[in-house]
Amino acid sequence: MTRVDTTGLETERFRLTLLPELGGRIAACQWRHPDGRWLDLIRPMSLPYDGDEEAGCFPLTPFSNRLRDGRFNFAGREIQMPRNTPGPHVEHGHGWQRPWTVAARGPGQIVLRYEHAGDAWPFPYAIEQAIELLPDRLRVTLTAHNRGVEPMPYGFGLHPFFPATPETTLEARVESVWHVDDEVMPTRLGLASELWGSAPRLVVSEASLDTAFAGWDGAATLRWPELGAGLSMAADAPLRHLVVYTPPGASHFCAEPVSHSTDAFNLAETRNDTGMVVLAPGETLTTAISLSPFALP
Repeated sequence: MTRVDTTGLETERFRLTLLPELGGRIAACQWRHPDGRWLDLIRPMSLPYDGDEEAGCFPLTPFSNRLRDGRFNFAGREIQMPRNTPGPHVEHGHGWQRPWTVAARGPGQIVLRYEHAGDAWPFPYAIEQAIELLPDRLRVTLTAHNRGVEPMPYGFGLHPFFPATPETTLEARVESVWHVDDEVMPTRLGLASELWGSAPRLVVSEASLDTAFAGWDGAATLRWPELGAGLSMAADAPLRHLVVYTPPGASHFCAEPVSHSTDAFNLAETRNDTGMVVLAPGETLTTAISLSPFALP
């Protein structure tokens, strides 16, 4: 067990536990249902922290999902990042494994900040995560700033683990999907219906997905019929990819709003639809994700 410092946010309708030093994570998020029950909107993490569990919610920076062998070329330079998970590829960038600091705090809101000076990822940058509890929703605003003197390839997003019940559904409008190999790396782009099916509403317990959908309109709806509750997700541009992870038989799943495809930095050498962004020196990129719970009739 690892003890980490926690901080909290609480309003009449929401309760959050935050772990700034552990990747700027939301460790738990509860919402008070109109009938008085407190429900977990995010699968809560163990406290003290019990290793690399699939729980909580963390920001993804400077890229999401997997980067093949941790290597890519940009502007004539080969960049090699050290492996950060047991698999052969580097996953989720590095922000989720670095300490963040509390940059500001007020009633129902907190701003977490991560400063990157440059290492194996040679581009210095800063990113802030503003977490706000509004009367009807949780809003997370991500703002990245290129603090270097050269252009920087970039991508970001949010990685929430949601509770999964036998009747949980996920509804979203997506156009295409990246089929993947045995290492969960993209092989070809196809129609979303090839993996999602023909109906917009996916039954989570009947799916086995770990892939990125493209052409997402930024809206998704989760429903937990047994709990009498649902959750609307709204993501601003450039978060137009949705990574869906539904491990069979698990009590959790992921619907991750992100800005680009898996391995976008390598795929971008031959295609222009990966979502990879290049930030000029001094340029800022911002987005916001809202999670709005509601009671089911």
